[in-house]
Amino acid sequence: MVDSRVPGQAMVQPKERAARVDEFDVDAVLQQALDRLALLAEVTTALGSTLDADEGLRRVCRIVVPQLADWCAVDLLEGDDQPRRVCVTHRDPHLLPPGMLEGCLPALTDDTPGPLARVLRGAGPLLINDPGHTPQRTHRLAGWDLAPALEASSMVVAPLRARRRVMGALTLARTGSERPYSEDDLALVEDLAHRIALHADNARLHTEVQATAEHLQRALLPDLPHVGHLQLAARYNPARSEAAEVGGDWYDSFTLPTGDTALIIGDVTGHDVRAAVAMSQIRNMLRGIACDRQEPPNIILRRLDLAQHTLLATTATCIYAIVHGPEGGPWELHYSNAGHLPPLLVTHEGDTHYLNDSHDLLLGVDPHRHRSHATARLPARSTLLLYTDGLIERRGESLDMGLTRLRQHAAALAREPLPTLCDELLAGLLAERYPDDVALLALRLPPPGLR
Repeated sequence: MVDSRVPGQAMVQPKERAARVDEFDVDAVLQQALDRLALLAEVTTALGSTLDADEGLRRVCRIVVPQLADWCAVDLLEGDDQPRRVCVTHRDPHLLPPGMLEGCLPALTDDTPGPLARVLRGAGPLLINDPGHTPQRTHRLAGWDLAPALEASSMVVAPLRARRRVMGALTLARTGSERPYSEDDLALVEDLAHRIALHADNARLHTEVQATAEHLQRALLPDLPHVGHLQLAARYNPARSEAAEVGGDWYDSFTLPTGDTALIIGDVTGHDVRAAVAMSQIRNMLRGIACDRQEPPNIILRRLDLAQHTLLATTATCIYAIVHGPEGGPWELHYSNAGHLPPLLVTHEGDTHYLNDSHDLLLGVDPHRHRSHATARLPARSTLLLYTDGLIERRGESLDMGLTRLRQHAAALAREPLPTLCDELLAGLLAERYPDDVALLALRLPPPGLR
């Protein structure tokens, strides 16, 4: 139908106009729902990609800003109700550079004012709008001043709840007056807060398990003996990965009934508590066999292999070595290698070479197989290094490159005190985050004729 008052202009009837409005509203609602689902999916992916609580929260803030907020803050409650501002992200990094305003806040008390304190005490989520659209600083805790960049005209402060307790708070804020938060936004913010709380709680549990596993691993490692004419030093570093893992790496040293000194390095297959327990059992079996039999290293390892094959049904690498010689020298190393990386001998002058004359199958493969035995002379003031593969291996790199790098570092440190040599080796070779445990055992011979 054409309106006679407006030639050539189609007249839209009221019903048709209403249908078009309804169609527009439905499309807008669907698009809003899709946007929210996409945001939640992106947040979930970001949280699921790390077990580092702080890093996960920073990633979430970078997603939320500017999609849902002009600035965002996450606070976690730590011991004794001490809030810690983990991250604050602003859409304009010039107004608020990353890292600013982060750190511990004043301890939370029953008298602490403000919406953040209320939420941390169990209230919320709270929707705060300034009808006059005047910037306000309602997010302040007593004694904690916020930068002007964090002023807001509309805010939502939501608790982070997990295991029926408040772990912290999520704050979203908008600074403009054109789009204040509404009741419709609370459901989305609560969903975000729930996902963040689960992530923070899982990260906390992961940290506790990792600390327990590391404590167990260290508790299973022995104290080194005090041998008057020999210097011994050892280091153990757990894997710096996101998995709560312990390895089967171990070192050991003890004085045999003959007066000789036993040196041992090994690595049990696996990265879990079972591997650590198996490591402890193998170490104790080797100690008992070595002290009871007092036989050459290859015979000792063969007996250990048979016992391990019968009792544990696991595989492991191991070097069993005996340092033989009087206090004033000369000294010899009698050793047998069951699938482990070769020992490195470093002279006082910095010459290096690997002891490769004995190298057999790892333990747990063929307990009846003959094992080799080798002897090496240990020069006065030289250093012998026994180590596990975590010290030299790097992803995408050949083993030879790692062995060469170890020789170069050890040669440069040949005259350093033994503890310094060990520390500097770890610092120089483990510059990156290392994915495996590292055990290191070092022996330093005295000057010739020293008693």
